[in-house]
Amino acid sequence: MSTLFDPIKVGSMTFRNRFVRSATQDWLPQSDGEVSDAQLALYEQLAAGGVGLIMTGHSYVSHPFGRAANPQNAIYHERFIDGYKKMVEVVHRHDAKIFLQLAHAGRQTVPELIDGKMPVAPSDMFDANGQQVARALTLDEIEQLLEDYEAAAMRAKRAGFDGVQLHMAHGYLLAQFLSPYTNHREDEYGGSVDQRIRLLCEVTYRVKTAVGRQFPVFAKLNTTDGVNDKTQLSLEDVLYTANMIAEHGIDAIETSGGTIKETRVVMAKPGILKPEQEAYFAPAAKQVKAAVKVPVILVGGLRSTAVMEDLIANGTADMLSMSRPFVREPDLINKLAAGQKKATCVSCNACFNPQGLKCRYEGPDLQ
Repeated sequence: MSTLFDPIKVGSMTFRNRFVRSATQDWLPQSDGEVSDAQLALYEQLAAGGVGLIMTGHSYVSHPFGRAANPQNAIYHERFIDGYKKMVEVVHRHDAKIFLQLAHAGRQTVPELIDGKMPVAPSDMFDANGQQVARALTLDEIEQLLEDYEAAAMRAKRAGFDGVQLHMAHGYLLAQFLSPYTNHREDEYGGSVDQRIRLLCEVTYRVKTAVGRQFPVFAKLNTTDGVNDKTQLSLEDVLYTANMIAEHGIDAIETSGGTIKETRVVMAKPGILKPEQEAYFAPAAKQVKAAVKVPVILVGGLRSTAVMEDLIANGTADMLSMSRPFVREPDLINKLAAGQKKATCVSCNACFNPQGLKCRYEGPDLQ
């Protein structure tokens, strides 16, 4: 059988194969952020379907400013722990691992989702009409944010999760601090790359110190903003950031790209039907892997086992992550292990729907 299905050890933890279900907003939580019965069914289905590691959808760490959607899972209070314990239990029942993804919306929210308040960001932000749409976090608020991440990670550990993933991609708050496109601060958290990544390193260190060395802390890191702007994130800064967050305690890095607010299509390219269209973040991931000593997880348009086997063999990545294919086929990994050559997902993106995360493609399966 392919090496894709061999166990892999990352730090102190062994995963049953190299497949990761990338964090995916499923629109299934209860309205107050609690885990729902529908989510328990979904996560059990994914675990039974053979995936080695499941990343939950983004769970927000600070209320109300961290909230990016409705509904969205939350982890800002102890009361959420019991629901997450049930989620962990159904996944562990099938010998899969599960990490809680920790996130903060930053500017990628609206007042209606955050009790009518103005969104927060690294810097004051204005729309095309000059209307202010986000305000800069104060230093006191940044310290509170660090405490929120630390407390959230500890709640995840108490709930029984196998690890956590810090969301540093897709234009959410930590990615906003990293990128000069959104970070225009003039204090110790803005300006040079060392100052723009300060918060990312501090969050990593505080979380890792809180949960302990044996509890895995992964990161999802943007390799590009995907915007057409001279101030956008450079790959040079990405490589430096990857190395520095690894030094501060990150155990593995999932490489992605794009910004939900402006360039969602960069994150989830449509029409991935041919092998040459797959793995669109692979060139950046390979450079990240060369720059760090921790494992690298690649997401972005992965569909066929032949492409994925080559990515492992040529040293581009250590683990392989998918999102949309699991919406169509929650049991995809079992199917691939049984001989199916590729996912049947056609990357139409109709599954990104607040009315419910499900495959809406009704054409023929393409294998």
